[in-house]
Amino acid sequence: MIIFNIFISIVVIIILQLLGMVVFSWMTPYNDLEELKKGNAAVGLAMGGRFFGTAILLGVSAYTNASIWHMILWFVVGYVCLIVSYWVFDWVTPGLRLSEHLQKGNLAVGILLCFVFIGMGFAVSSLII
Repeated sequence: MIIFNIFISIVVIIILQLLGMVVFSWMTPYNDLEELKKGNAAVGLAMGGRFFGTAILLGVSAYTNASIWHMILWFVVGYVCLIVSYWVFDWVTPGLRLSEHLQKGNLAVGILLCFVFIGMGFAVSSLII
């Protein structure tokens, strides 16, 4: 029974991680995968930060909740916070359209967003505990 529960948890985590990446890709006006194929390191850094921030939320949600449903609930709460943090960060930097700079390959913006997502993943996950 324990092995089955671990298997189900892993499957749910993989599905949530993939859904998280898909939702974030819908938010960008460009195709993330096409930009990666072009070698756009800025987009790669931002995506890596999203992936890592999402993984932090998933890990803490899985660790602190015995129920799959509670894990999913807390992940969704944390994930919404990551999305909101992106919108707020874009809003408070009016002279800097983040998506445009990422698409142009601005590494500084890619690095900054990478750490915004990772930092928010850590910060929000501390609320889950």
